[in-house]
Amino acid sequence: MNAEQFSIIIHPILAVIGVFPLIGIVSYFAWETRQRRLAVKSGNKSAISPSVGKNHVQIGKILATAVIIVTLVGLFRPLMAKNIIENRLWETDTFQFIFILLMFLGAIATYILLYFAQTKLWRGIFATLSGMAIVILGCQDGIFRRTDEWYISHYYYGIAVSLLMIFSVAIINDIYRDKTNRWRNIHIIVNCIALLLFIGQGMTGARDLFEIALWTPPPAFLL
Repeated sequence: MNAEQFSIIIHPILAVIGVFPLIGIVSYFAWETRQRRLAVKSGNKSAISPSVGKNHVQIGKILATAVIIVTLVGLFRPLMAKNIIENRLWETDTFQFIFILLMFLGAIATYILLYFAQTKLWRGIFATLSGMAIVILGCQDGIFRRTDEWYISHYYYGIAVSLLMIFSVAIINDIYRDKTNRWRNIHIIVNCIALLLFIGQGMTGARDLFEIALWTPPPAFLL
């Protein structure tokens, strides 16, 4: 494996080490939180600790952050290799070069601001800006998108799940303030969809490693 090939697998390495274990932990705490809530609602005493809900929220935020980081890393590598460096963008199109860098900085900055925002207005603004920056970066030349097969595209799954994670962070405060449970139900639906997308990413990501550049034909005597 050469340096270029290793740079390709940095994104999946981070996903396997940092994202997928957190998915399991968050899913477990989500199930425990729901079971405790149903038990309390029915008037029964639950053996599940009251802290399970807090743990679910905290690790859920960490998962969302990890997804955004892995997504940006996944976008950065092909943009750098297949667009900026290959086209010497800093010389041939300085505006585009600066624009891409600003989009990366904007995505990071607005997500951090979203993480700490308290009012509904600012959470909506920062979530929108962060999501827009990720979508715009994904539309740049150099990204392997498989648009003709979008329904089995690792790129589209990744962008969709990133937007869902941003949305989940944006509505956390509303979940606990809403007495009708509308936002809680939205949260459950959104994250069930995200879980299915994560499963799809595991399959499509492994496939795309071969198609993009990592796989090389075996020696002729093995064919």
